[in-house]
Amino acid sequence: MKLLIYDFCVSMLIFWVLCMNIAASYAFPNRNHFDVLDFGAINKISDDSSQAFLDAWGTVCNSEFENPTLLVPKWHTFLVNPIVFSGPCKPETINFEIQGEIVAPPLPSAWEKHDASQWLAFKGVSGLRVYGSGRINGQGFGWWNQSCKYHPGTSGCTKLAPTAVKFLRCNETSLSGIQFINSSQTHVTLFGCDEFRINALSIDAPGNSPNTDGIHLQHAHNVIITNTMIKSGDDCISIRDHTSNIDISNITCGPGHGVSIGSLGRGGSYVQVQSIHVKDVYFKGTTNGARIKTWQEGKGFVQRVIYENLFFNSVKNPLIIDQNYGAVKKGRVKENMGVWISDVTFKNIYGTSASKVGVNLNCSESIACTGLTLDSIMLWPALQLEEVTSYCSNAYGLAIGVVQPPSCLQDTSNVARIVDVLMHVRG
Repeated sequence: MKLLIYDFCVSMLIFWVLCMNIAASYAFPNRNHFDVLDFGAINKISDDSSQAFLDAWGTVCNSEFENPTLLVPKWHTFLVNPIVFSGPCKPETINFEIQGEIVAPPLPSAWEKHDASQWLAFKGVSGLRVYGSGRINGQGFGWWNQSCKYHPGTSGCTKLAPTAVKFLRCNETSLSGIQFINSSQTHVTLFGCDEFRINALSIDAPGNSPNTDGIHLQHAHNVIITNTMIKSGDDCISIRDHTSNIDISNITCGPGHGVSIGSLGRGGSYVQVQSIHVKDVYFKGTTNGARIKTWQEGKGFVQRVIYENLFFNSVKNPLIIDQNYGAVKKGRVKENMGVWISDVTFKNIYGTSASKVGVNLNCSESIACTGLTLDSIMLWPALQLEEVTSYCSNAYGLAIGVVQPPSCLQDTSNVARIVDVLMHVRG
């Protein structure tokens, strides 16, 4: 009898422990997983969920648990006004998982008390992973309709519009899988970031939308961008000043303005861009392909750039270097002013040009382009109307293998000019 009572008590104790564990699992399903719905986010595009997102971020950023996750759940859409997710945070790594949709306010008036250059921003957060299969919708139509680019001289037109997502001084960070549509201006900006990886994004905006760059890099180092499809009204990827060690591969670009370095040196600023590698890119109907553009009044250098394995489908300017970009007042540009462009390689380039000049190397009289290489280039006219040609001005380098249209690069034997350029840049 005692044995039966003992067995019964043990069974009841086990049952009680199981019940407590089940109850705890419902009360605390995952202590390091934080759903914005639990902080008051509302699944309506008419209701503002900004504070709920901020509260969820505050909890994640100050979590005592390692590797916490802020979740934007699937099948939900949230209206979020301009907002900044600030660091530094306690955990070494943080996850921002987007499975649902985040939508921007449709009217520019929502930015009256906010920084008009940004919508969603991450600032000073290291070890951040932003990922998911969800969508970030910039609803940029209101901004486009009042853009000074398309309405010059109109009272109240705007030159500056919000970037969809900015990463400011975010190191050892990644962004992957997200769909971006219709940003008011640039879709993704990296500024002051080091060790950053972007993978498998989808970026989509109309080809006539003003200044809607896909990905913009500035003061960025050690960045990898892979497996991304970009349709935009400006550069698919733009690389600006103080940027180095950038690897870009497996990109589809179009419509858009190509993969561009620049513009650089506006207002006489000093330029430092180096070690840029762009490969395996398909350009479809873009206005430019591989482009480097600098202002005449700039200073500094662009060096060690490789564009390789590029395919062009009816691209207006497949290969272009323009050291005379932008209008400069007469007399402002002085002798030996200019950004020195050197050690640039275009390799394994194929496809069709929608303009007669398929290779356009328009370099400065003051600071010539040096160390240029054309290696295995085959460009045909897109409309079969006339042959594709090359244009070179103050461009020094060599051609390797089959180059069509024929190279117009100047002989590199003019050592004196190269030495003068080098002394200028070092000075």
